[in-house]
Amino acid sequence: MHESLQYSVEWRLIPAGTAELDWNATPRSGSAASEIKLHLQSAGLVSRLFRVDDQYQVLMNQNLCAQTTDTMAQEGSRRRETHVAFDPIQHKARYAEKDLTKNTTATQEVDIPACVHDVMGGLLMLRSLKLEPGNAVQLPVSDGKKFVQARVESQGREDLNTPLGPRKTIRYEVFLFDNVLYRRPGHLHVWLTDDARRLPVQIQVRLQFTIGTVTLRLTKEDKS
Repeated sequence: MHESLQYSVEWRLIPAGTAELDWNATPRSGSAASEIKLHLQSAGLVSRLFRVDDQYQVLMNQNLCAQTTDTMAQEGSRRRETHVAFDPIQHKARYAEKDLTKNTTATQEVDIPACVHDVMGGLLMLRSLKLEPGNAVQLPVSDGKKFVQARVESQGREDLNTPLGPRKTIRYEVFLFDNVLYRRPGHLHVWLTDDARRLPVQIQVRLQFTIGTVTLRLTKEDKS
């Protein structure tokens, strides 16, 4: 099964770029049961101010536990290549980041449980859960530098107007900021359709005023 989701990205009410999320349940990559690819690209005024071109891939087993993640990131003048390997036997995540501009490498190792999700795999895991409003769950999440039990709250049903038309959704808050996985203060909300597909039709990150709010809205979806 393959699913492709395309999003418009808005920053402070300004069109800022696009994001394309692909989930392939039958990848060609060794023992992996599924993979997610994310391509985030800035556009227009935002791209002239601060160009972003990030490509991200995660390979997962049949339980959506992360096996490896790979990132190629170009953000402004910075160019970075990052690889994280998750070892369920030794209960370790090994992080390696190469700064392609400075030609330096940084490594780190963190203890993890046998099954842990990266952020994108955690989103896929959330879609598999029928978490009703008023309930919460803890998901094991790691970026290779830190491991946390991230709280996810189901906060309520909302009728949401989307580029694909009105949708009945459930709004979730994922607690990754404020010294959880990320140090900076902020809020992450995800709106999933209130149906069997549980499509993420909107994702919103609200950070402090200097950065502001970034909103992803689903504009196209394809399933094969």
